Amino acid sequence: MIDQNPNQSRSLDGKEVTTLGGGCFWCLEAVFVELRGVEKVESGYSGGTVPNPSYEQVCSGATGHAEVAQVTFNPNIISFREILQIFFTIHDPTTLNRQGADVGTQYRSVIFYHDEEQKNIAEEMIDGFNSANIWPNPIVTEVAPLEVFYKAEDYHQEYYKYNSQQPYCQAVITPKLAKLRKNFAKKLK
Repeated sequence: MIDQNPNQSRSLDGKEVTTLGGGCFWCLEAVFVELRGVEKVESGYSGGTVPNPSYEQVCSGATGHAEVAQVTFNPNIISFREILQIFFTIHDPTTLNRQGADVGTQYRSVIFYHDEEQKNIAEEMIDGFNSANIWPNPIVTEVAPLEVFYKAEDYHQEYYKYNSQQPYCQAVITPKLAKLRKNFAKKLK
């Protein structure tokens, strides 16, 4: 499925959409679905050159796509800035094309902005984090316009919900959820 209005962050009903990549999309989806104000999270692919890519094609690293989560949220409950604060907390934005054992351009840290306001907020936050030396290395998160979002195959949607006992989920996603719950308890559903 393709996002029909990729350069528009707000819908007619006031909801906002952002598209984020920070390693495996299962991780991002599992985190963002727990937040108050988040109404939908879809795993998918963005940023590459191959139309309608499959998971296997994206995993090869040859498509240029990143694994992403497209998050639809109510900005009256949770702001884009808050979404990004959580995004930067749950992954390492200083490693190029890598999150833990997941290596390749498909795992890059990226914010695909939907409008100029999102772009400006993302760049401002990155500059602020870098100036404050929050991490020992500079942030390498790419900030790029969303051109197209391809929804991933159905078996990737709500992956953690249905596969939480899988070893990868236990080793990688469960600790991210624990960090979220500890640091952002007031933002949880």
